[in-house]
Amino acid sequence: MPVKGGTRYSSDMTLQETVALASLMTFKLTVGDIPFGGAKGGIRFDPSKYSQAEVERITRKYTMELAKKGFIGPQCDVLGPDMGTNEQIMTWIKDTYQYLYGEDDINADGCATGKLLSQGGIAGRTESTGLGVYFVLKQLMENTDFTKKAKLSKGIAGKKIIIQGFGNVGYHFARSVHKAGGIITGIIEHDASIYSENGFHPDDVKMYMNSQGSCKSYPYADEVNTLDPTQLLEHECDILAPCAVDGAINMNNAPNIKAKVVIEGANGPTTFGGDEIMYDNGVMVVPDMLANVGGVTVSYFEWLKNLDHVSPGRMTKKF
Repeated sequence: MPVKGGTRYSSDMTLQETVALASLMTFKLTVGDIPFGGAKGGIRFDPSKYSQAEVERITRKYTMELAKKGFIGPQCDVLGPDMGTNEQIMTWIKDTYQYLYGEDDINADGCATGKLLSQGGIAGRTESTGLGVYFVLKQLMENTDFTKKAKLSKGIAGKKIIIQGFGNVGYHFARSVHKAGGIITGIIEHDASIYSENGFHPDDVKMYMNSQGSCKSYPYADEVNTLDPTQLLEHECDILAPCAVDGAINMNNAPNIKAKVVIEGANGPTTFGGDEIMYDNGVMVVPDMLANVGGVTVSYFEWLKNLDHVSPGRMTKKF
């Protein structure tokens, strides 16, 4: 079986971090019982500072260099989306690989997952990671032993929730917990955090961010912090969901975490030292290798779809 890993575009990437994320991916795939090995890769740059045409050229060059060395392919290393990448970028990767090897490899579409639906993608991949985080939380919040240790009542309804990161993972997680009755009291982004005791409607915040490019001027927030948005991680809440960068909770801020449950939507958002501190303080931490396995699970089904060359359900569909 091939290996499976996310493709990350970030100006903060390091080789050491990439190796660590590849290891985490290996463990995550094992927990999810998915027959892939773990991998991770990417480019050290900030895509937000480049035009779409420039990002496309960078992506295609990156793919060509990997492909020439035999590092990617449907039976070798299947790339997937991660921080800084999206459906369009994964489609460019597939398109470039297909241009190079499509005549000889009938399964070329399977070299990458998370693609546009019209280009071999699969329905539900965009929201799968955040939705998976929600389902894991839902199951745990119905477990008597878990809620007793967390000192919370059963169920998501009425729980105050703070989310770090409002991209695909954080936003779709927020939508699901909001529908279940959870109260989204805080949202943390890279340039600002917003807080409201009465909670936010995730769709309204997302629409505002899409139109304005940031949440720092969101009119319905009781508090806005643009100096150090990560301070909101230490605010009182029932559930804290770090869905952005790795190392967000560490030895510096872990002693001040007041959440009763931390569910890891990002890859490696808690350092080893931070995890030990929260364990000693009685904070229930749901690790990323369980909580965010939903994304790679759907990627696996997209890969199978590409190898089968038949859309799921087509053989049994009645016309």
